[in-house]
Amino acid sequence: MDVEKVCLSKNKLKLFPLQLFTAVKQVSALPTRAVAAVLTLAAVVMISTVWFLPPATAPVSYDRKAIIIEGQRRILFSGSIHYPRSTPEMWPGLVKKAKDGGLDVIQTYVFWNGHELSPGKYYFEGRYDLVRFIKVVKDAELYVNLRIGPYICAEWNFGGFPVWLKYVPGISFRTDNKPFKVAMQRFVEKIVSMMKSEKLFEWQGGPIILTQIENEFGPVAEYGGADDLSYAQWSAKMAVSLNTGVPWIMCKEDDAPDPIVNTCNGFFCDGFSPNKPYKPAMWTEAWTGWFTSYGDPLPHRPVENLAFAVANFIQKGGSFVNYYMYHGGTNFGRTSSGLFVAASYDYDAPIDEYGLLRQPKWGHLKGLHQAIKSCEKALVSSDPNVTSHGLNQQIYVFRSKSGDCAAFLTNNDTESNSTIIFNGLKYDLPPWSISILPNCTTEAYNTAKVRIQRSEMKMISSVGGFSWNSYTENSNSIPKSSFMMQGLLEQLNVTRDSTDYLWYTTFVDIGKDEEFLKNGQYPLLTVASAGHSLHVFINGELSGTAYGSLQSPKLTYNGNAKFRVGSNRISILSVAVGLPNGGTHFETWNVGILGPVTLSGLNTGKLDLTFHNWTYQIGLKGEALNLYSITGSSCFEWGEFSQKKPLTWYKAFFNSPDGDEPLALDMSSMGKGQAWINGESIGRYWPGYKAFGSCNGCDYRGFHNEKKCLTSCGEPSQKLYHVPRSWLNPTKNLIVVFEEWGGDPTDISLVKRINVDVELQK
Repeated sequence: MDVEKVCLSKNKLKLFPLQLFTAVKQVSALPTRAVAAVLTLAAVVMISTVWFLPPATAPVSYDRKAIIIEGQRRILFSGSIHYPRSTPEMWPGLVKKAKDGGLDVIQTYVFWNGHELSPGKYYFEGRYDLVRFIKVVKDAELYVNLRIGPYICAEWNFGGFPVWLKYVPGISFRTDNKPFKVAMQRFVEKIVSMMKSEKLFEWQGGPIILTQIENEFGPVAEYGGADDLSYAQWSAKMAVSLNTGVPWIMCKEDDAPDPIVNTCNGFFCDGFSPNKPYKPAMWTEAWTGWFTSYGDPLPHRPVENLAFAVANFIQKGGSFVNYYMYHGGTNFGRTSSGLFVAASYDYDAPIDEYGLLRQPKWGHLKGLHQAIKSCEKALVSSDPNVTSHGLNQQIYVFRSKSGDCAAFLTNNDTESNSTIIFNGLKYDLPPWSISILPNCTTEAYNTAKVRIQRSEMKMISSVGGFSWNSYTENSNSIPKSSFMMQGLLEQLNVTRDSTDYLWYTTFVDIGKDEEFLKNGQYPLLTVASAGHSLHVFINGELSGTAYGSLQSPKLTYNGNAKFRVGSNRISILSVAVGLPNGGTHFETWNVGILGPVTLSGLNTGKLDLTFHNWTYQIGLKGEALNLYSITGSSCFEWGEFSQKKPLTWYKAFFNSPDGDEPLALDMSSMGKGQAWINGESIGRYWPGYKAFGSCNGCDYRGFHNEKKCLTSCGEPSQKLYHVPRSWLNPTKNLIVVFEEWGGDPTDISLVKRINVDVELQK
């Protein structure tokens, strides 16, 4: 029996109590005879209560080397595919391509705010049909790592938390807070209960071999105190008590208490080791690229760099690697976070946003998986014998008792090739590369030698020249549903995230003696906002627009107000671009206009409007009329096409293009807004926000971060928006666009995305 192994009973989780681990730490202070007595007693207790079981009775367990499935240590390759970021019709194809690429596991978060829309009211349909997704993975004979969280980050709106959670009395997120823990435990129990009832855990014949509690708590706890530590301990204890029958993990949490396995996230994890010597080294997020934010260039990660990072992690003892993302997908609707995250969550992943293979990334990683899998017996059987061959070259040799041998030859030099002599043979290694020798003789793979032809993505115009009707919002009206308050209100507290939009309206009286009426130097209106964008209208006419950025979401608008004698209306449309997805107590962060709001240049000097009476209107009239839906659109009398006006709704109909190629809307001619196909939101669009940054080429060698390999500087951060074919009818498909800035819809087109010149690795 391997005393380093933590096993899991087939019918019930059997693990060290947290208190026992704490007690054992203190044993070393006792006399030798007392130590022996304590350890003997502990062993008797553990054996009698089946805390340690032989591998044969534990379908999923772990030891210091690897995850153990049905008694076998396994090197596991995994890929993140988030079920709400693609359609159910796409899931089988995505999972098949993941399997064909050499993956063993599909990893996904569970999206709390997509499932519990209000307390106790659950939704598990459409893109949120979690059980269906897991069964698709099961049908493909792959495993699942279910990251329940329920905090997920993921560049997802509010980090996956439902907005109603913020308004539970006395709540404080992710700390030792009873209201939060009650809500969190209820949801986690709900998910675990669903998985058990559907028999989806591995011991039930299902695919789930791992479950995650919390997510990336370490960076938060670093700045916290005793309450945060207590919360982490509680989370672990609560999770273990649910008896999932599979190991629990915590990522980026060095203090993860036993028996939870702490794991690594990052571009590189070769320096990572778990917090206890009897736990395996696991990499839950090997970042294949990075997310795109509006206003930023497109990030990329060369596959040579990624492959080097993975091979380096494996040769240094790692046994589980998950690619985040393997397919990124799309932030449909208003699901992207307040980091100005784009609708596209492509992530430069091996399978692109549309479900097509990105080459050479997919094929080169497939070759890596094949090479490492052929070394599996040696890798999981022993620690490596490491020898240095120069300043930047090493050889890692693994041998099993049955005679299996595998070698990893490493050249860490970022400038020069290297020739390594091993077992009397010469091996040439490019800079910053690792060669894998499954039999300690033949080079099966080198991380920098890419033999896969690069694919080229092209867009072919399919449908254009839409025949539009339009409707323009009236910025000069006050609906009956509005209300008045003195002072400025925080936006989320008013809208509860039911919409991105909140109108702030006030009035200013201008006397006929104002000097600016004579000299034409209109007063300066200054509006300070917590984010993210706003449009100012003076007496119904657009006066100006301002918006923040990923780096600085807060903004200040400065613009001259063209007032006239008498009463003047100031209407400000504040626009959110998602809610924060992380940070210390992000439930306390603000959105919208908090002030000050001032007028300068009047005869009396500066006028502070912050504490004036303000009228508030939640959302747009078009939203209230459901103009984006098939029913709402058909019941409304649209006007003739009106071009390039702000706050304008457009609708048109089109027939579905022939073929099965993925589709996208080319929105290059538009400014900012939202779009719908047959009532389904394809997300927020913002081609008017050009990418600002430094695009200075790309080199795979050396350290990588999200700023290293950027493209598309000076271009829209995103101009193509995914339209799933499953949303389309053969004829008369409804497209609705809401344009904030005044873009030109006549140049909108539906295009096909194709992959050309692809040579897949055999």
